[in-house]
Amino acid sequence: MVQTVSLIALAIFVVIMVMIGYYTRHNSKTMNDFLLGGRNLGPWLSAFAYGTTYFSAVIFIGYAGKTGWQVGIAGIWIGVANAIIGALLSWFILAKKTRRMTHKLNASTMPEFFEARFLSQPMKIYSAIIIFIFLVPYCATVYKGLGYLFSQVFPIFNGLIPGIEPEIYCMFIIAILTAIYLVLGGYVATAITDFVQGIIMIVGVVVMVMVIVSRPEVGGLATGLAKLKEISPDLVSPTGGKMWSFLVMNILLTSFGTWGLPQMIHKFYAIKDEKSIPKAATVTTIFAVTISAGAYFVGTFGRLYLNNTLPKGNNFDAIVPEMLNVALSNGIFYNILFSIILLLVLSASMSTLSSVVLTSSSAIAVDLVGAVNPNYDKKKQMVLMRSLCFIFVALSFVFASMKIGFIMQLMSFSWGVVSGSFIGPYFWGLYSKKITKVGAWAGMLSGLVVVGGATLYCTLFIANGFEIAKSLSQNFGVTAMAVSFIVTPVVSAFTTKYSNTHIENVYEIIA
Repeated sequence: MVQTVSLIALAIFVVIMVMIGYYTRHNSKTMNDFLLGGRNLGPWLSAFAYGTTYFSAVIFIGYAGKTGWQVGIAGIWIGVANAIIGALLSWFILAKKTRRMTHKLNASTMPEFFEARFLSQPMKIYSAIIIFIFLVPYCATVYKGLGYLFSQVFPIFNGLIPGIEPEIYCMFIIAILTAIYLVLGGYVATAITDFVQGIIMIVGVVVMVMVIVSRPEVGGLATGLAKLKEISPDLVSPTGGKMWSFLVMNILLTSFGTWGLPQMIHKFYAIKDEKSIPKAATVTTIFAVTISAGAYFVGTFGRLYLNNTLPKGNNFDAIVPEMLNVALSNGIFYNILFSIILLLVLSASMSTLSSVVLTSSSAIAVDLVGAVNPNYDKKKQMVLMRSLCFIFVALSFVFASMKIGFIMQLMSFSWGVVSGSFIGPYFWGLYSKKITKVGAWAGMLSGLVVVGGATLYCTLFIANGFEIAKSLSQNFGVTAMAVSFIVTPVVSAFTTKYSNTHIENVYEIIA
């Protein structure tokens, strides 16, 4: 019965998404419209676009499951930090200056911003390559997260085609559907679908929290915490007990990481006006604390549903899907609730995927092609942009189809390289007139050097090194961001400054 109800819900969802893409197809005739929605989006659409891009299936399937199992109730602090640092402070510290400066410099992508701010076309090309290469595995984590849940909901697909796992069908549906509405309507389509998907996510999280806590396996919040305390007092410690350092690193990575991710910063480019920023910040913060804290709260009780035994192969990514299968597989009422939660994770996946695909495709169609041929025909560029959206979706689908069982760490690697490369040059490029080209390059190289170098060192010179690197992936990412943030102004202090003319041109309306 759960399969029937879920298939009906899935069919309705697909129709709505396609209709939105078709309805918005006339709003993406120019590259500015396709990438930024004409820079005319209001606070509600902008807020939901930011929030739904922030939280993908990875938070529910990868992060919530593993963090809940290892850290317990203290994992909720990650959700709180995501809301305060990753959402509220990000909007208030970065949005206004980003909107003003990108308008002034006529930049529609982060690589274009770097080129105009630091007068460096090679920097534009390098940042575009980083985006395109390292956001592919990020997209793969989005696919994989939903795939685990899909295989629990639809066992009917097991063995349908020999050699093809059930989650492949789900990932294929996501890929095709996302590509359709993104290619048809561009950023406007993604913003509207993000709003619809955001509402579904809120409803889904509320339902999931209520059901998980009320079931006999938990028996209410107080009883559930008491059961966890019997397993280990650390699981109910407000500081995470022995896992406090793991908790802190994940707070830093997932909260400050958004400050350097181009698909997140992109939302500040497109907002209609500065008066919309406070409202967008408030809405995003409420959305973030609901989704993120709710996800980590649910993950806390994985041990109780799985009898304190990890899924086969010690697979942390299977904790939440198996937990939901136990809680929601009996009775039509629970089948309906399971369908809502399935749409929650599907919405989280597609909203993030569409934003990342748009960012990655523009890195090639706008940034690389624009650098090679500045006079490239605009109509051909639009065709290329749409084609690249399909290609990027296909690449990430192929990557996700590989047997990769560590989506939390894979996402940490991706975030570490991308945000570690951009956070220093981007932040200081907005706020400091003293940042030099050499300083910006030093900060930009940090992400790849720190994460790549540390991973390579572990793999080559330490026994069982890659497993160790996976366990330290969030540490590598946080270190890369910190290094980028520090070395950018330090190196700038000892290298040649830009001319007053250039600085005045960049900052004349920023102060």
